Amino acid sequence: MIDEQAPDAFEANRRYLGSVAYRLLGTFTDAEDVLQEAWLRWRAADRAAVADPRAFLTTVVTRLCYDQLRSARARRESYTGEWLPEPSVSYASAPDSPAELAERGESVSLALLAVLEQLTPAERAAFVLHDVFAVGFDEIGDSLHRTPDAARQLASRARRRVRDGGRRTSADRAEHRRAVEAFAAAALGGDLQGLMAVLDPDVVWTADGGGIVRAAARPVRGADKVTRLIAGSVAKWLTPELRLALAEVNGEPGMVWYDSTTGTVAGVLAFTVADGLITGTYVVANPEKLTHIAPVAS
Repeated sequence: MIDEQAPDAFEANRRYLGSVAYRLLGTFTDAEDVLQEAWLRWRAADRAAVADPRAFLTTVVTRLCYDQLRSARARRESYTGEWLPEPSVSYASAPDSPAELAERGESVSLALLAVLEQLTPAERAAFVLHDVFAVGFDEIGDSLHRTPDAARQLASRARRRVRDGGRRTSADRAEHRRAVEAFAAAALGGDLQGLMAVLDPDVVWTADGGGIVRAAARPVRGADKVTRLIAGSVAKWLTPELRLALAEVNGEPGMVWYDSTTGTVAGVLAFTVADGLITGTYVVANPEKLTHIAPVAS
């Protein structure tokens, strides 16, 4: 018999389940839909017979996300321009605690989520569950209706594709922040030489306007081309009302541009940095992917 006064296992694991769903799907909207359906299934289940609620709920969420990913592939193939995940933004000025850094870290970086879009749904699920959340291959296999060995092979294949498809990056947070700050100063000051100095020669600029906001339809490669694109964008878009601000984007130093009269975010920039230089810039300007972001405080 279920003790209705005991803490509900779903609510106790909601943050973890939401993290799994977001990393698997790349959007908060879809992740929340999955959590709602998972909650309904949890309430309808014979909970007294569930030996490990967290494992049970992880399986439910994984299967729901897996179904979503398979249907999402067709939608994203017809998407206007480049598709990037919905970003997570915070404006905390206080230094992050070691626990907060460990929780967010590279596992939720916009760059990694963008690379995960290149994987099959099964590869993505195996990689996220094992490499990010340390779920065992027995449990992953059960979630995907595969054998443990097949799940291990999926994760291994995904790991190689992530390594081969990602931009060069380092784990030095201070180095990352310095590069972003230098980028912001050069962009705002119209300092083209300063921009060239902070961009890796092979930098890639990827922008998502969703066909609603004008953005490069394909990634722009090379420091010279990216510098010219940034200079043109700043001249066109950075009006007295639109301003740039430093922010935490998916747990890493990034930027937002926003309407100073309302604080409403109009775009988000995330970066990969290696050897002090920016190797990749990810720009989310599709307004439909920014509605969940809190306004910038004045």
